Amino acid sequence: MAAPKRFLVEERINYPGETEVTLCGEQFNHARNVLRLGVGSELTLLDGSGREYTAVIAACGRHGMTAHVTGFTVGDKEPRTPVRLLIGALRGDKTELVVQKATELGVSSVGVFTSEYCSAYLTPSKLERLNKVAREATKQCYRSVAPEVEFFEGLEAALASARDCKNKLFACEFESRSQADMRKLTGSVAIVVGSEGGFTEGEYALAREKYGFAGVTLGKRILRAETAAVALTSVVMFALGELG
Repeated sequence: MAAPKRFLVEERINYPGETEVTLCGEQFNHARNVLRLGVGSELTLLDGSGREYTAVIAACGRHGMTAHVTGFTVGDKEPRTPVRLLIGALRGDKTELVVQKATELGVSSVGVFTSEYCSAYLTPSKLERLNKVAREATKQCYRSVAPEVEFFEGLEAALASARDCKNKLFACEFESRSQADMRKLTGSVAIVVGSEGGFTEGEYALAREKYGFAGVTLGKRILRAETAAVALTSVVMFALGELG
C-alpha cells in the first residue's frame, strides 16, 4: 500500500487542541486536481515544526478541503547539524537544480546572492519558484521541514547571514589546497559557492578576513558552478555523518 501523500501547511498545527486543518491554494490544487484525492483519503501534513501529522480528508469544496488530524510522529529525516548553503545566482534553471539537490542532501537553509562576476539575478517570482522547488523536494525525499530560500543583494550580506556558523567554507579557485580539514567537521557549517563567473580575489579576501571563511578546493578539475555546489554539499554532509 502506498504511503499517504505529503502536504505542507503554512500555519503551525496546535494538535490535539486543533484537529481540523484546511488545505487551500497550491496544496489544495495538487491534492484535488493532480492526485485526485477526496473525502476519506489519508494525508501526512507538515507544518515546519518537525512533526508529521496523520490526517484524513473530511470535506472537500471548490476552493479548499478540510483534513481531520488523527495523530503525529516526529520526522526522522532532518539533519542533526545545520548546514547553510550560499550560492551565487546561476543562469537559466541551474539555481533550481542546486536548491532541489541541496534540499535532498539535507541543507537547513539556502541563500542566493549576487556578486561581482555574477550575470544572473532573482526576481520575486523566481525566488518564490525556488521556495516551491524546495518544498516539492522536501516532500519527495520525506523530510519534515522545507529549507527556506533567501535572496541577498551582494556577497557581503550573504556572508554576514552565516555569522553564527561554527565552520565556514568558501569554494575558491585561488587556493591550491584546502585551508580546512573536512575530515574533522563538527557543528554547524556554512558553504559558499560562486556563480559561473566565480569570485574576485577581493571577494575572497573579504570572506576570509572579515567573516572567517576558510578556502577549500574541489580538486584539479574545473567544475561547473552547479556541480561544485552539489559536490561540496555532499562532502560536508558525508563528513558530518549525514550520508553514512
